[in-house]
Amino acid sequence: MDGFAPIHSEDGDSSTGFDGPRAALPAGSTSLENAILAKLDDDKAQDIVLIDLKGKSPMADTMIVASGRSHRHVGALADHLLRTLKENGEGKAKVEGLPHCDWVLIDAGDVIIHLFRPEVRMFYNIEKIWAVDSAHRTPTSV
Repeated sequence: MDGFAPIHSEDGDSSTGFDGPRAALPAGSTSLENAILAKLDDDKAQDIVLIDLKGKSPMADTMIVASGRSHRHVGALADHLLRTLKENGEGKAKVEGLPHCDWVLIDAGDVIIHLFRPEVRMFYNIEKIWAVDSAHRTPTSV
C-alpha cells in the first residue's frame, strides 16, 4: 500500500492477529485519534492505516483508513465510531455513504475516517493518492 503498513491483513493468517497476537496499532497524536484507532481495533477492522495530513492538506490533520469485511461490518464500524466520537465531544461529525456501506466517510473536523469494503478500497486506493512518493506529487521537469 505504498508506504503505509496496515495492521490487519484480509487473509486471516496468524501474523495478522486473527489467530494470534495482533500487530501494534499506529500511534495517534491526539486522544481522539487514539480512541478512534482503539475502537477500530476492538471492532476487528482490517488494514487500519493512519495518514498524517499536517502540511499536506488544510482540510484535516489526520486521515484514518480501514476496511470492514462486509456491508454490515462497515456499517457497524461506522456506528460504533460515531458513538465514540460523541463520547469524545465530536457529536456533530458529518457522515456520507452510510445507507450503502461500501465506503463510509466520517468527517470529525481534524480527523477524517474512511471505512471501506476491501474491493471498494482496492478500486479507489486513496492511500496511494496521499503517499509522499505518489507520481502526481512529484515535480516534473519541463
